Amino acid sequence: MIRPPVAVATAHETHAGANAAAPSTSYRWGQLLLGILCMAMIANLQYGWTLFVNPISEKHGWSRAAIQVAFTIFVLTETWLVPIEGYLVDRFGPRPVVMGGGILCAVGWVMNSFADTLPMLYFAAAVAGVGAGAVYGTCVGNALKWFPDRRGLAAGLTAAGFGAGSALTIVPISNFIKSNGYEDAFLYFGIGQGLIVFLASWALTRAPEQLKQLAPSTLQQSKRSYSPGEVVKTPVFWVMYLMFVMVAAGGLMATAQLGPIAKDFKIDGIPVNIMGLVLPALTFALAIDRVLNGLTRPFFGWVSDQIGRELTMFIAFAIEAVGILALYKFGQNPVAFVILTGIVFFAWGEIYSLFPSTCADTFGSKFAASNAGMLYTAKGTASLLVPLSSVLAASTGSWHAVFIVASIMNAAAALLAWFVLRPMRRAQMEKSAQG
Repeated sequence: MIRPPVAVATAHETHAGANAAAPSTSYRWGQLLLGILCMAMIANLQYGWTLFVNPISEKHGWSRAAIQVAFTIFVLTETWLVPIEGYLVDRFGPRPVVMGGGILCAVGWVMNSFADTLPMLYFAAAVAGVGAGAVYGTCVGNALKWFPDRRGLAAGLTAAGFGAGSALTIVPISNFIKSNGYEDAFLYFGIGQGLIVFLASWALTRAPEQLKQLAPSTLQQSKRSYSPGEVVKTPVFWVMYLMFVMVAAGGLMATAQLGPIAKDFKIDGIPVNIMGLVLPALTFALAIDRVLNGLTRPFFGWVSDQIGRELTMFIAFAIEAVGILALYKFGQNPVAFVILTGIVFFAWGEIYSLFPSTCADTFGSKFAASNAGMLYTAKGTASLLVPLSSVLAASTGSWHAVFIVASIMNAAAALLAWFVLRPMRRAQMEKSAQG
């Protein structure tokens, strides 16, 4: 077990951090790296799911829409329970919450390997979702507390573990499914990933209170901490929530439906050669998407630390709106499909750094895990639209309406960021400064 420096241990045990020496920079980065590792280990629960949809459908004869209900259940339980898990983190520290989450993630995928009915598949998704939410919410909340001076970058790097964490295992899982079946892939990868999270959790510690003094003067940050009960009464929170739902819906649709979309475009198995690397279009797209979806989080998080949260949101969401339209128009070309899905994921993944850092800036550090957890439930709300995208595509005979709706929502969110959220946050900051 990795023990924190004496000063940090004192702050953790007695909560008298204001009088303790600040932890070393290397220790802070060590905590961040542990969070990134844990996030990488749970990434496949969401980002690897699309690889399993068609094999499950082919074996059991279940419709895609019915199978994607499991994905929605996973995202709902992963997100809507995060406020409770965030409260536990704020109260007891990160270690026990991540430890329990790692166990549940492993159990969920093991159950998937044996699921021979839709209700069992749905229950397994719920178990894995609770575990993933515990790990995700804890690691992001912990990053916000350990790095008040670099909140966008820290949240982005942590979220990158979730976005890019599956990049190294997409090809192995895809090959394992083909050679051994999707059941064994669920079983062995589930156990391995859960075990690593369990072991890493032992080294996680609580951030001491005096780190709040590192907050920069270049960004607007609240002068006091708002409790979750106070946060839900502020209009600015609900504007952020609405924006989160609008942007997350399009990205979740792409995440869950990329396999079926590629199959319907009749390009999923066509070899694509980019810079000498040859892979089937879908596999290539998934691998690149995971990398870009991970890189975008610290990149845009860092950018937001420099130019402000709202301007960064405006730029990223506008790129996403254009990227989704381009994917629909040109995506039936295998090379264009790979490149454009990369752009879509690059312009989508930053929501998982921008919104948590904006939330902590607006409402303070003390309840950062709980408050960011409440905002993160917007992802669960957005997931309700994923099965509807399958139904809409089936009823219209194409993905046209789905892409158009997703693009419009991103464009609207970009406008809201600059013209609505920016003045509302400024007013909120002035109110907190007045006490």
